[in-house]
Amino acid sequence: MTQEIKLKSEITSIQSGQRLDQTLADLFPDYSRTRIKEWILSGAVSIDGTVTDKPRVKVLEGQDIVVDATLEEETSAKAQAIDLDIIYEDDHILVINKQAGLVVHPGAGNQDGTLMNALLHHCPGIELVPRAGIVHRLDKDTTGLMVVAKTVEAQTHLVTALQAREITREYEAIVQGTIIAGGTIDEPIDRHPTKRTHMAVVHNGKPAMTHYRVAEKFRLHTRLRLRLESGRTHQIRVHMAYMGHVLVGDPVYAGRPRPPKGAAPDFFETYMAFRRQALHAIRLELAHPFTCEVMSWRAPIPEDMVKLTKALRQDTIDNPPVI
Repeated sequence: MTQEIKLKSEITSIQSGQRLDQTLADLFPDYSRTRIKEWILSGAVSIDGTVTDKPRVKVLEGQDIVVDATLEEETSAKAQAIDLDIIYEDDHILVINKQAGLVVHPGAGNQDGTLMNALLHHCPGIELVPRAGIVHRLDKDTTGLMVVAKTVEAQTHLVTALQAREITREYEAIVQGTIIAGGTIDEPIDRHPTKRTHMAVVHNGKPAMTHYRVAEKFRLHTRLRLRLESGRTHQIRVHMAYMGHVLVGDPVYAGRPRPPKGAAPDFFETYMAFRRQALHAIRLELAHPFTCEVMSWRAPIPEDMVKLTKALRQDTIDNPPVI
């Protein structure tokens, strides 16, 4: 599947003397600089009727710029009918409440049955959008809200907004240990130096900032609300582990699950049965890429985390502090 793109504009005095690629990015902000450069290099751009493949060529006032390009299919993944919990949808974006166990992208060991496969089935034409419109990810067993771009133009705007930290992503988590007050973790994250499937706080890693506040305290655990300023792989899981407060059930960073001391049999059973990280993307807020309307969505806490929270409350009641 392909889509023809035809764009036309005249160079103004403001743009005169600029590089061609910079000018096109200014004139057509719906498309990324990378895509614009590809179009120039492929001969899809002409100035006053003459094709140019030089991104650095200077433009002059009064020149006519024409882009005559083709959007090609961006993914080889196959469409599959997989149920999606759709919170919102229009012609430009899709907001879903991702379930636990759903992998976002196909990869080693997960060639199908992913969110991308589901999107290709649900949104005909989204194969023209890089990564089938996925602009940010959630780990396989993290639940909650994700926004997907249904068009190239929407994706460009959403990626720009993410990079400018203009999209609010709020999470709910349950961690081991008691945290007294909220705070901010500002520590760089990158691949673990020896465990290649792990991420870690490392000195020369990529900047990462996580804000957190206490939502509820239990006997030996804490329920948190967290907000990301960046979007590194495993960011919340790594930052909380760095603080000594790993997420309950985290199979990577928490090690083997160990029930709290003094736990009643019912609590023991519930706690040990929770086998994924207790992390849920509860709130998402952004400016719509076309209407600019500020929109906000909330996703209810999944039943397994509700059950765990109730068990932690009961455990706190059953084990009052000794005064």
